[in-house]
Amino acid sequence: MLANDFIIDDRRSGNLKSNLGIEWRVVTDRVMGGISIGKLTLDRYRGRDCLRMQGDVSTENNGGFVQIALSLSDQDHFDASAFAGIVMEVAGNNEDYNLHFRTSDLGFPWQSYRASFKATSDWQTIRIPFDDLEAYKTTQKFRQNQLKRIGLVGIGRDFKADLCLASIHFYSGNN
Repeated sequence: MLANDFIIDDRRSGNLKSNLGIEWRVVTDRVMGGISIGKLTLDRYRGRDCLRMQGDVSTENNGGFVQIALSLSDQDHFDASAFAGIVMEVAGNNEDYNLHFRTSDLGFPWQSYRASFKATSDWQTIRIPFDDLEAYKTTQKFRQNQLKRIGLVGIGRDFKADLCLASIHFYSGNN
């Protein structure tokens, strides 16, 4: 990590709070009638402290997601215009997951800006430039100065989710 990065969470808190002072939470499709189940725990995986999202993703009842989410500000939004994207250290069960951003421009809970990544059983560093995000069910242009929430999501198919997050931060364009 370089000096001009912005740490969202490096797991030094020892609890569910991020470096922002805001707690991570688990969200499932049960908020809209689905039957997926999930949990968020503090864990230690292959020598690293991490947040661990585990659950059963089910597409029954029009569902299909388990997510850990973090509000990026206790204000209206977070301005990440000085940054080029997200870097995170993750490990998992060799499944595909999504990174989702929500902005203050989005009015419906199913709208987001997304990128996919594979979480291997070994720790890996995943870099996702903001330019690689795809708008989902919105025509609004992604505005990184209007970020509200970030989520790591197991979505879209029946599977067992198991994802560990050791750190996540914004990186600037020159690194």
